[in-house]
Amino acid sequence: MDSLRLCHPDMPIRNGFPGARTLVGFTRVGGYAQPPSPDFLHFPLPSTKEKGGTKSKYSKPVQRRNQGGTKRAIATVETDKFARLKALRRPPGSASPGSDGLARAGAQVRRLVSLAEDEAVRGMRPDIPAGAERLAHMLGALPRGNKYGEYLALRRWFSESIGCEAPSGPVNAMALRLLAPEAPDCVCDPEQWLFLDTETTGLAGGTGTYPFLIGIAWWDAGGLEVEQFFMREHSEELSVLVALAERMAERRVLVTFNGKSFDWPLLETRFNMTRKIRMPSPRAHLDFLHPARNLWRLRLGSARLPELEKHVLGWDRGADVMSEFIPQIYSDYLRGGSPDPLVPIFHHNQMDLRGLAGLASRVLAVLGDPESHGQDGLELFGVSRICERRGESARARVLYERSIAAELPVETERAAHRSLARLAKREGDHALASQLWEKMLGDTREGFEAYEQLAIYYERHTREPHRAAELARRALAALRRANRLGTIAAPAYRQKKERFEKRLARLEHKGRTRLLEPIATAAGTPDTIC
Repeated sequence: MDSLRLCHPDMPIRNGFPGARTLVGFTRVGGYAQPPSPDFLHFPLPSTKEKGGTKSKYSKPVQRRNQGGTKRAIATVETDKFARLKALRRPPGSASPGSDGLARAGAQVRRLVSLAEDEAVRGMRPDIPAGAERLAHMLGALPRGNKYGEYLALRRWFSESIGCEAPSGPVNAMALRLLAPEAPDCVCDPEQWLFLDTETTGLAGGTGTYPFLIGIAWWDAGGLEVEQFFMREHSEELSVLVALAERMAERRVLVTFNGKSFDWPLLETRFNMTRKIRMPSPRAHLDFLHPARNLWRLRLGSARLPELEKHVLGWDRGADVMSEFIPQIYSDYLRGGSPDPLVPIFHHNQMDLRGLAGLASRVLAVLGDPESHGQDGLELFGVSRICERRGESARARVLYERSIAAELPVETERAAHRSLARLAKREGDHALASQLWEKMLGDTREGFEAYEQLAIYYERHTREPHRAAELARRALAALRRANRLGTIAAPAYRQKKERFEKRLARLEHKGRTRLLEPIATAAGTPDTIC
C-alpha cells in the first residue's frame, strides 16, 4: 500500500497530494486517505470484488493523466460500509514487530492524558509550569478566575503593626496638604487607601516587563489585610489585571513607595497593551518615597525601604531576597525550575507592603505634629524643607529655627542656616539674613554663597561698597585655598572666581568714582572771592 500525507479521512486526494504533513501508515482506498491500524501495521483491505464478482456500488475508480496524456488507473477499491472498521481489526493470534514499543507508547499517552485531566480537576492547566501546584500548596494559595482566565491568589491578615498604629480616624489635614496639596477630600479617609507593590520580570521597565506578582493591602479591623495576585504563566496576565482593577475600584486612593516612577507607569503600560481591560484611574496617588528622603536621608544616607524599616520604624525584616535576583528566580520557575525560591519573593512582597503601611503612618505623624513626634533636629529640618517647597514659608521658618536650636551635624546646620537666611531675605528681614550669613562664611558651598549675599547686602542696602569689596577679596582668597586643597571642583572654581573678580572690579571702580566726586565738585565751583 502506498503511504500518503496526513489528512482528514474523508478528504479526497487530488493529484496525489492533499497538502498536509507526511505520516507513513495512511493508505489510499477509493481515492480517500484511510487511517492506519493502532500499531501502524499494514493489513490487506477487504477484497475489491464482492462474492458475485460484480463491482460494489461503493467502488470508485481513481485516474490521472501521465505526461503522455493517456489515462492511467491508479487504484480501484471496492468496500462495503464497514471496510474501514474491518481494516482496523487485528486478526486473531497475529503479532507484529515492535508492538511492545507501541503498546508502551500508548500507555504513556494514556498516562499523560490522565495527568492532564487530574490537573484540570485540581485547577491546574497543562500549560502551567509543573511547580505551580507545589507552590500553591506551600503558600496556602488558591486558584481564582474571571472571564479572562485563572491566576493564583493568596490573602493574609496581619494584626501586628510596624512602626505606628493604623489610623483610627481621618488623617491629619495639615499632613495631607504637605503630601498632596491638590488631592480630593477622599484622601482623608484611610479606608480608601490601597497600598500597592509589584514584583516584575525586570527592573528597567518597558513593554517587555511583566508584573508577575502584584501585592495590595489595606487597613482593616485594626490590622493590615494583604492580598497577592500571582501570574503562574504569562498568559494569566489579563486575569491578574482584572483582579487588580476590581480592587482599585473599591479603594480609590493609591499608596506606593516609588510607585509614581516605577510600579504605576508599568501597570499603565500593561493595561494599555491588553486593549481589552479598562485601566483604573485612582483619584489620588500618594508616593512616600520623596517625603521619606526629605526626612531621613541625611541621617541614614539611604532611603531604601528596608533601611527605613530598621532605623526609623525599629523593625528588622531579617533574611530577605535581594531585589536584583527576583527576575531570574521567576524566569527559572517558568523554565521548569523548582518553585521553592518563589516563596521568599511572596514574603518579600508582604514585608514591603507592611513596611509601606508603617512608614505611611510614621510620615503622617511627623508631618502633622513634628514637635511632638519628631525624634531629633534632622526630622525637624526635613519637615521644614517640605514646608518650604509647598509654599508654607512661615511654618518652614519656625521649624528651621528650632532645628538649628537642636543638635545638627555641621553640614546640615550650614544647610539650615542657608535655607533660613533665604527665607528671611525673601520676607525682607535683611538684618536676620546678614547675621546668618556671617556665621556661614568659609570655603564651603554655603560659605561662598554667604560671601556673595553679604557683598550684595553691603553694596545695595547699607551703601558700603568698600565692605562689599573686602568680602569679595576674602572670597577669592578662600577660593584659591579650596582649589589648592582640592575641595572644590575645577568648573565650579572657575565660575565662582570669574563672578567674584567681576564684582570686585565693579566695586573698586565704584569706590574710585566716589572718591573723585568731591574733587570734581570743588574744581567746578566758581571763585566767589573778589
